Amino acid sequence: MKTFLEYSSIDEHQNTVDEDGNLMDLSDDSVIEKLNAFVGSIGIKEYLNPEKAVDELRNKLMRVGINFGDVQFTGEQGEVSVPLVKHGGVYGKDTDSAPEEVVNETESGRSINFVYERLATGTHKVFAQIS
Repeated sequence: MKTFLEYSSIDEHQNTVDEDGNLMDLSDDSVIEKLNAFVGSIGIKEYLNPEKAVDELRNKLMRVGINFGDVQFTGEQGEVSVPLVKHGGVYGKDTDSAPEEVVNETESGRSINFVYERLATGTHKVFAQIS
C-alpha cells in the first residue's frame, strides 16, 4: 500500500499545459484553425431557433476566454459578422504609455461570421467561422 507522501509527490516532468493550452491567442493562425474546427461543429445540427446555436457557441467559447456581441438574425437567410473580444485582454502598462495611462486591450482584431438559413422543415442551419 502506498503512503500519503507517495500519493502526494509531484512529478516535475509533467507538463500542465498541452499543445492547445493557449486558445486565447487569436493572433496565431494555428489557434484560429483549431478554433474554427470547434466553431464549425455547430453546423452539424439543425436548430428550431438560430439564436440557440449562437448561445451554445457563446457558452463554449467563453470557457477559453473569448466572447462576442449580440447576433441578430433577420429574414429567412443571411450573414452576420460580429467582432471577437478576449476576456481580460491585456491590462497594465506598456513601454509607450504615459505614467497616468493604463492599457486595457480586449479587441482581438478578429470576427466571427455566421451564415444562417431556414430549411423547408422549419428548422435552421447555422454555420460559423472565425476570420
